[in-house]
Amino acid sequence: MAKEQLQVLKALDIAKTQWYHFTAIVIAGMGFFTDAYDLFCISLVTKLLGRIYYHVDGHPKPGILPPNVSAAVNGVALCGTLAGQLFFGWLGDKMGRKRVYGMTLMLMVICSIATGLSFSSSPKTVMATLCFFRFWLGFGIGGDYPLSATIMSEYANKKTRGAFIAAVFAMQGFGILAGGTVAIIISAAFKSKYNVPPYAVDPVGSTVPQADYVWRIIVMFGAIPAALTYYWRMKMPETARYTALVAKNAKQAASDMSKVLQMEIKPEQNKIENMGKNPSNSFGLFSREFARRHGMHLLGTTTTWFLLDIAFYSQNLFQKDIFSAIGWIPKPQTMNAIEEVYKIARAQTLIALCGTVPGYWFTVALIDYIGRFTIQVLGFSCMTVFMLALAIPYHHWTQNHIGFVVMYGLTFFFANFGPNSTTFIVPAEIFPARLRSTCHGISAAAGKAGAIIGAFGFLYAAQSKDKSKADAGYPAGIGVKNSLFVLAACNLLGLLFTFLVPESKGRSLEELSNENEEGGEEAADRPVPVWL
Repeated sequence: MAKEQLQVLKALDIAKTQWYHFTAIVIAGMGFFTDAYDLFCISLVTKLLGRIYYHVDGHPKPGILPPNVSAAVNGVALCGTLAGQLFFGWLGDKMGRKRVYGMTLMLMVICSIATGLSFSSSPKTVMATLCFFRFWLGFGIGGDYPLSATIMSEYANKKTRGAFIAAVFAMQGFGILAGGTVAIIISAAFKSKYNVPPYAVDPVGSTVPQADYVWRIIVMFGAIPAALTYYWRMKMPETARYTALVAKNAKQAASDMSKVLQMEIKPEQNKIENMGKNPSNSFGLFSREFARRHGMHLLGTTTTWFLLDIAFYSQNLFQKDIFSAIGWIPKPQTMNAIEEVYKIARAQTLIALCGTVPGYWFTVALIDYIGRFTIQVLGFSCMTVFMLALAIPYHHWTQNHIGFVVMYGLTFFFANFGPNSTTFIVPAEIFPARLRSTCHGISAAAGKAGAIIGAFGFLYAAQSKDKSKADAGYPAGIGVKNSLFVLAACNLLGLLFTFLVPESKGRSLEELSNENEEGGEEAADRPVPVWL
């Protein structure tokens, strides 16, 4: 038999959209803005790092990062993010969302600055310190995933909760856009000051000593939005769902939400204590009861996020072919070092503006109307179709560059208007309050494991079958065409695993997790719909 919901939680569920909702979106979203900036800005400057620190006298092409160094510089933040998602996700359920939220933000501020202050001028020392601080930067970023999603889901009303969480995640698109914009501005300023000949004309003079400042300024800029957000994060009250359902403090929950909602809410300590006595509201993550009630849900959220990120992060393997083919990025020897940063940043900003950002906001606009399940199925289906459409006539697309770019943009669009957004949203809704941050962290960490495979496994796999045509330092691979077939299979599997995830549109968090059920065994035996 269902219990009457706590007044404070019911008030949050039925609250009209008001100013505090938008404040929460901005505060949580700025964290994601910073996350995206810090994670993706490194790809804008890796070519420059190669020119500065790995120049070879007499070589016809500019220096590049060796494969192992490139993998470390680009991948160490992803490894840190995975660890941070697991650790801070667990800590958010133990210590509270607000307290841990401040820790992650300060870690991001400190490490963003430290990455740009990498010590010494020898390649080995610079890369080692850069990788060290980017790992801890990623560790802080990892904590932002479960905490931002959980805080927004617990603050939102049930009618527009999906749009609010999606809006937080959509700030990632603006973060990527900001990374490109900052790189364009910084490189353009240095390029006008130091207008030197291209590498083919003057190999040494094409990389001025001041180019070393360019990458440092770009990576350090990520500290600014994080620092600006810290004060407002600390002013946010703890979520009522954590305070009431996990900390069991009815008075504090009622007091906090009375101020937020500007209405009187009575504390219901007796009701909270009675809910705590119910065995169905006290099982742990590794219990048989959790496996029975939420095991398939956790399997669904982890596998779909894992498979999505393999495909999403591997899309970078197209970029050098696409950008070069359509003339957005000329051959490196025809540019000087700073000009190359400018051209790469411009190309990635255009992709973000045309494909990445619109997809996120389509999700924000439609998710509470057509539901999470439909958007995720649509996204995985379209990604599968477009990957196959790129793979089957791949040789045709090598001649028809405009068509390739359109297909590429559509694949990105349906990733963001699809599983890249929904895999972030759903784990913040369907698990009990005392395990919500932990389960979101586990799901997100599975995604980052997929990202590592996608970003680096396919960097090797996509190399030409002919070793003489592979990039310098890389072994022969299976080629881009076969890699696209593998990615299409990943998307198809993601579509199938989507059927394990329940639809959460329009339902309260307590209804989804059965936290307001009375009579432990009876409630536990009641099946939760897989999808509606």
